[in-house]
Amino acid sequence: MQRIITALIFCLLITAGTTMSAQEPNGKRPDRKEWFKQMRCYKHDFMSKELSLTKDQQDKFFPLYDEMEKKLHKIQHESMEMERKISASSSEVSDLEYEKAAEAMIEVKGKEASVEEQYFAKFKTVLSPKQLFKLKQAERKFTRELMRQHSKMKERKPRK
Repeated sequence: MQRIITALIFCLLITAGTTMSAQEPNGKRPDRKEWFKQMRCYKHDFMSKELSLTKDQQDKFFPLYDEMEKKLHKIQHESMEMERKISASSSEVSDLEYEKAAEAMIEVKGKEASVEEQYFAKFKTVLSPKQLFKLKQAERKFTRELMRQHSKMKERKPRK
């Protein structure tokens, strides 16, 4: 379930970035890296409040958390690339290729779980047990907030 939420966050970030770029008054697209940096800051602020992190905890937690998210993103990106490659193939795709791609897509969940377990152990050195417990809740709440804001943006966007 967490992998689905993470994938949704990624898709929402991409979609929101595309929507935001379409709304630039000068027609110029904002720098993608800058947009992701702003989104990361927003998430850090959100998580800090939800977990009641001290400044010291923030300084120790977020480098680890960002490192984990980068690894998870890489795993998801590799899987999506394989999916796109198979889906967009102009030549006939064999059953063996489909099977290997499907297996790789399933293996993503295990790889993500492994990364999360590895970082959970690291988070234990920074966060209290209560904060560790609240971490997943805060991630889900952040995702819901992004989805809510995305829905609001869609409602405000005039239909053509």
